[in-house]
Amino acid sequence: MSSHTIQMTDALRDYLLGVTLRESAVQRELREATLAVQGAAMQISPEQGQLMALLVELTGTRRAIEIGTFTGYSALAVALALPAGGKLVCCDISAEWTAIGRRFWERAGVADRIELRIGPAVHTLDTMLGQGFGGDFDFAFIDADKPNYDAYYERCMALVRPGGLILIDNVLWGGRVIDPADTSVNTAAIRAFNSKLHGDDRVSLAMLPIGDGLTLARRRA
Repeated sequence: MSSHTIQMTDALRDYLLGVTLRESAVQRELREATLAVQGAAMQISPEQGQLMALLVELTGTRRAIEIGTFTGYSALAVALALPAGGKLVCCDISAEWTAIGRRFWERAGVADRIELRIGPAVHTLDTMLGQGFGGDFDFAFIDADKPNYDAYYERCMALVRPGGLILIDNVLWGGRVIDPADTSVNTAAIRAFNSKLHGDDRVSLAMLPIGDGLTLARRRA
C-alpha cells in the first residue's frame, strides 16, 4: 500500500462530494454567484467550508475571526456552524465583494452573527487587541494577502485563547512553493511563513492537502 496521498481526480472528487457534502441551498447559490466575479478562484472549495464548519463545532467555538472574506462563502460556513449568540468578526478591504456575501448571510439567517469590518486587517486586529480582546476568540481563519500572513498570524495568536485554533489557507500555493524558479513576493512569503510555523513550538500543527493547502495550528498556551 502506498503511503502517499491519493491522487484526487475530478471523478473521485465528484464521488467525495456526492457522499459527504451537506451544502445548503444558500451556500450553493453563493458559491455559484461567485463564479461570475473577477477573482472567483479565491473562493474556498465547498469541502473546505464543510471541514471548517466541523472544526468550529469540534472546538466549541463561540467567537471567531476571519481575515479575508471575499464574497463570504467561508464566513457563511462558519456562521452557520456557530451556536446561538456566537459571533464572527470578518476583516476585509472590499465593500464591493463583501456586499455579495451580505445578501446571502441575510438569506441564511446568520447576518446577526457576522460583524464585518472594512479596512486594513492589521489595523482592525490591533484595534481589537487595544480594546482588550486578547484571548477572547476560539477560532481564526487567515485567507488574505500573503506578505502579511505573519503579521496576521501573530495577532491571531494574541487574540485566540489557549487551545484555540488558527486556520491558514493557500499554504501550498498551487504547488509554486516547491518551484525554485518562482521567486515572486507572494510565493516567498508563503514559503517563509510555512517554515516559521514548522518551527513554532507555541502551536500543534497539521497541513492538509485540501483546496490550495490548509494549515491547522492549535495554540498550546
